[in-house]
Amino acid sequence: MKKSALPFLFLTTIGWSWPARAGVETDVEAGVVFATRNDARIPGNGGSDFSLVDDLETSPEPVFRLRLGYRLGQRHFVTALYAPLQVNARGTLDRDIAFMGATYPAGTPLLAVYRFNSYRLTYRYSIVWRENLDVAAGFTGKIRDAETSLYGVEARRKTNIGFVPLLNVHVAWRPRGGAFGVVLDADALAAPQGRAEDVLLAATWQVRDDVELRVGYRTVEGGADNDQVYSFAWFHYVVAGMSVRF
Repeated sequence: MKKSALPFLFLTTIGWSWPARAGVETDVEAGVVFATRNDARIPGNGGSDFSLVDDLETSPEPVFRLRLGYRLGQRHFVTALYAPLQVNARGTLDRDIAFMGATYPAGTPLLAVYRFNSYRLTYRYSIVWRENLDVAAGFTGKIRDAETSLYGVEARRKTNIGFVPLLNVHVAWRPRGGAFGVVLDADALAAPQGRAEDVLLAATWQVRDDVELRVGYRTVEGGADNDQVYSFAWFHYVVAGMSVRF
């Protein structure tokens, strides 16, 4: 074996990796989502309050996300994200419900559908960039494709497509430059009209220089309160993911 190869093999063994380079990065995430809050009143100034979690039964659902990114040098990173979400709730209520101009009598079997698909474009800049630490901040432009529907004696759907600006924070740390680490990634912003938070905390494993695996917890919370709609939800994800650099 050539002597010049020995330093490379030694650094690979202890988990050292080359600094990130410009190029394409792909990311896939999958898991299961659970709801602990999903309250609605539609319209916001005349509908009835009901909960897809407390009044009906919401079952856990499988979820996935796809992300495509491009790194410009080491510190600049742009990503596009597709994150669909839909949960269904079933049951009966012990009171009449006014929803979207229709009345659902007490005891009526109901199916409620909550959909919140997210399309995002994020730019972030690495304020701290070291061999084992990346601390970055930036901005996210989010397009939400939301729906709350109620099916029973009648079918009513409330849909909304809108733009939401968010702040992005990303921290990735691998102690001593080893193969294992942690990552925190968040999109969030609050305003008088409502709020939105999407936060991931996960353990990571740098399998090799261009492949990283992770497993962790993601929480998504937020909603809006206005004349047209009152809707606040809180979801919890158990996820596993993989990132690949090209």
